[in-house]
Amino acid sequence: MKRTTPRSALALAILVALAAPQIHAEERQHPHTARDEPPTLDELEVTSSPLANSVEQIARPVDVLAGEALDAQRAATLGETLDRLPGVQNTDFGPGVGRPVIRGLDGARVQVLANGLPTFDASTVSADHAITIEPFLADSIEVLKGPANLFFGSGAIGGAVNAVDNRIPRQRAERFISGRAEMRAGSANNEAATLLRLDGGSGAFAWHFDGLVRDTSDMDIPGFAYSDAKRAEEIAEGEDPSEFERDTLKDSATNTTAMSGGAAWLGERVFFGAALSDFATRYGVPGHAHGHGHGHGGGHAEEKGVTIDLDQQRTEVRGGINDLGFVQQISLSGVRNDYQHVEIEGNEVKTRFLNDAEQFRLEAVQAPIAGWEGAIGVQYGLRDFVADGENTYLSPTETRSRGLFLLQERAFGDFRLELGARRDDVDVELLGGLATRDFSADSVSAGLLWNTSEALQLTLNLDRAERAPTAEELYAEGAHIAMQSYVVGDPLLETERADRAELGARFKAERFELGAAVYRTEFSDFIYLAETGFEIDDLPVRLWTQADATFTGWEVEGTVTLAETANGLWTLRGFADGVRGERDNGGDLPRIAPTRVGLDLGWSLEAWRAGVGLVRHQEQDRVAIGETPTDAFTLLDAQVSYHWDTRTFGWEAYLKGSNLTDEDARLHTSFLKEKAPLMGRNLTAGLRVFF
Repeated sequence: MKRTTPRSALALAILVALAAPQIHAEERQHPHTARDEPPTLDELEVTSSPLANSVEQIARPVDVLAGEALDAQRAATLGETLDRLPGVQNTDFGPGVGRPVIRGLDGARVQVLANGLPTFDASTVSADHAITIEPFLADSIEVLKGPANLFFGSGAIGGAVNAVDNRIPRQRAERFISGRAEMRAGSANNEAATLLRLDGGSGAFAWHFDGLVRDTSDMDIPGFAYSDAKRAEEIAEGEDPSEFERDTLKDSATNTTAMSGGAAWLGERVFFGAALSDFATRYGVPGHAHGHGHGHGGGHAEEKGVTIDLDQQRTEVRGGINDLGFVQQISLSGVRNDYQHVEIEGNEVKTRFLNDAEQFRLEAVQAPIAGWEGAIGVQYGLRDFVADGENTYLSPTETRSRGLFLLQERAFGDFRLELGARRDDVDVELLGGLATRDFSADSVSAGLLWNTSEALQLTLNLDRAERAPTAEELYAEGAHIAMQSYVVGDPLLETERADRAELGARFKAERFELGAAVYRTEFSDFIYLAETGFEIDDLPVRLWTQADATFTGWEVEGTVTLAETANGLWTLRGFADGVRGERDNGGDLPRIAPTRVGLDLGWSLEAWRAGVGLVRHQEQDRVAIGETPTDAFTLLDAQVSYHWDTRTFGWEAYLKGSNLTDEDARLHTSFLKEKAPLMGRNLTAGLRVFF
């Protein structure tokens, strides 16, 4: 499963980049110094908010993954990269797809963004669609938990994930050229990945380039592809158990290329810039070529594997003016997106998804007024979506959205109050005049942060947020081959509303840090995909429907310094989380993540860093109608790295091991949990260079 993009082009670019810094070697003795001293928690800026506060200045629950912590967790998908954060788990639809689940919510409730602008891929449409963000090219990843409608509109009622990179530079370059390159290889899926990042500029002019190529083959799994329950079901239907697929997961190979380039003019008062990017991936969808790995006999011999071929071109622009008297900054940002992917069964195209979309956002940050800081903004979006082919899933639709928002913050001694309000008007039209729905979504939020002492912060958040149904939820009707479902929408769906209350605490001492939160969200007219028990053309019928629902949950994370001696620095991190989603009229909601507990032991000494960690996923037996329980499992990981310097470069070699006990692990959040486990034991070796 190869793409036409040549690996040699990126390799040549890396060689050129590594040669270029020799000209400037005399300008610096330690070009990677910033690498040795990663930013501390209170220095991590949250760019998702127009006010750009640090993590410790925000009452809203937010996590930022950056620096060495991000390097340690980077994976091929966004969901897998973030799934060691408390309250965040992964959906997993094979190794090519991983979307983050925030506190039990995913899909159209969790907005995924690149530099504050929507990705405009089709990942919210269906669980088998990949996110068009490459985690290896991100500088940081911000996770906003709970309703983030104030910033991003009704599609963020469950939270938001913002991947921040430098494709449009935000600061002047310190050197004419700097960057990093990385090569890595994995054992369980024969991964071969290469990436390059370059940044530079002179004076007010700054530029950026990055690129990545990744190839993997079908991955190794610890035993059978089908779960015990699924194999028993197949045997009862007359299948030969000796032919069940095992050891290797068929149709799990991937190939990804990503590239972007941008430039900016960063004047004393005026700034503007633009970037172009391309993301392409081709990946298999496991579970379609049946469970047989030896001969593919039996009555299912006619079943064929499914592959998704995705390509997206994206144009971004940003500009603004600073210091306009009572306005500190006024800025305009916009994105134009051309997206398509095709679902291929065998060698035949079954469905083609097209998503042409654009969004423009105008923001003004006010100068302080009577102690109040704030911002006001307007947002406009247009999305044309088509899903057609032999299996027509959704007729062409057009979605227009208009938003107006206001944020205000003020400190009152040891207290900080955050207030916000937003109005969105959303029009969803089934083209051809067949149907049109108009929705209004209103959101208000209040957050209070109390610095009770230098060591302890308490937070309280109250929100009311609304979400308009998506075109897919309203108008879908047809076979979706990759999902192995016949999906039916409901054109009479109403606006979904969420009322949330959350209490949080952050404690920070010299050798110990602790954060905890409890929350409750009550949904009116919660929209979810329900099993009906019926079949059409041998496909299970799933229906978009509504019911009142309640989510309750908790999360905790702590870090302690165990020892700091001549033998190194020892730290221990622990986290745990749990959430339950229930319909108010009785019964559990589908695919709710189980409770988890994790521990990470870290060690560092001069140029060495090492760590070992485990995560225990508890059994999930609170299941919806049509679901099966998911067994508990424990994942054990470890890694070690060594950093050294030459005159021009900083180098880092690393070795990572994941699922070291070769555990049969299946995520309850995954539609494929009965047919496709997580990857088995895997060793990844890599080399990074900084210049």
